[in-house]
Amino acid sequence: MVGAVVLVASSLVPFSDALTAIAKGTDVYLFLAGMMLLAELARQHGVFAWLAALAARHANGSAPRLFALVFIVGTIVTIFLSNDATAVVLTPAVYAIVKAAGAEAMPFLFVCAFIANAASFALPISNPANLVVFAGHMPPLVPWLATFALPSALAIAATFIALRLSQRASLRQPLAGPVATSTLSHTGRIAACGIGVAIAVMLASSAFAIPLGLPTFLAGALTAAIVLALDWRSPLPLLKGVTWSVLPLVAGLFVLVEGLIRTGVVPRLTETLRTLTAHSPTTAGWIAGALAALASNLMNNLPVGLIAGSAVSSGTLPRHVTNALLIGVDLGPNLSVTGSLATILWLVALRREGHHVSAWQFLRLGVLVTLPALALALAALLITGNGGRGGF
Repeated sequence: MVGAVVLVASSLVPFSDALTAIAKGTDVYLFLAGMMLLAELARQHGVFAWLAALAARHANGSAPRLFALVFIVGTIVTIFLSNDATAVVLTPAVYAIVKAAGAEAMPFLFVCAFIANAASFALPISNPANLVVFAGHMPPLVPWLATFALPSALAIAATFIALRLSQRASLRQPLAGPVATSTLSHTGRIAACGIGVAIAVMLASSAFAIPLGLPTFLAGALTAAIVLALDWRSPLPLLKGVTWSVLPLVAGLFVLVEGLIRTGVVPRLTETLRTLTAHSPTTAGWIAGALAALASNLMNNLPVGLIAGSAVSSGTLPRHVTNALLIGVDLGPNLSVTGSLATILWLVALRREGHHVSAWQFLRLGVLVTLPALALALAALLITGNGGRGGF
């Protein structure tokens, strides 16, 4: 926001253009607000703690089995409630469960960090960055699945294998004891059902190519209102638990990207990608995905997604290049702790629990986990043709 204010104050971006840029993000703001309401509602009513306890109960004292079950839960939460929910809400629940089970915490916490990005392009609703990249041009659900189902499945599988192998030494010890069973409360069941209905509404909106922002916000607000009314609770604790500061962050990024557009950076990038495509379409896809992944780790994937979205909105980029950009923006940030908002929020959640992960420690593991997943996802997209004529 400070950067955006500086651009406006120095007249590098006129005030009217800044307002227009901020208005472009309306669909993203509504989507984020709805998703954050649903995630916080699930946290306060114990839905995530119940899921983590359910995984621990079915682990039967086996740390490797618990690792796999936490990975499955993280994948489901990411796909249907976005990567930020996995990072912010599931991470503390998983920590509490593995601590009670007497297991070493970090292998399971790393699962929450890496799956949050690895599974974030399985559906349009899995990552707010998807709305940023395809701003105003979000593909319907069926074409999306036809394009990204295989790359997403390979990325998730590669992430699991790399994490499992890298953490195998920490998973050799059996769990110290059984984890206390957790029963979902009456309001927790209502919240879970409401979230299920909200997810169905979002998927239906995606299937009919309806912009996701308003349906997501209405679904989240209505679900929260029903649960709060049935439980006779004040909405204030729920509203206080939501990270509203994310919204001005995204608004400021829209203004910063407007500045890049005015300087000619985005048009030049678009033209470069078009030139590369004319020489070698497949090579252009690989380069686009790799550069988006690298840039996401250098400057965070939200601004990179906005830059990519500006290039995509020009309508001049081939489909396979656009799709490769999305994979780079969503999956690439797994290299560093600052690559995505989800990973930053995960890091904050860890520090609240007294755990510290250095940038170098995360990078060493990120290289092992991310590079194979990114290579497989881009290969599936480009070699099978789903990113080209078969894409959307």
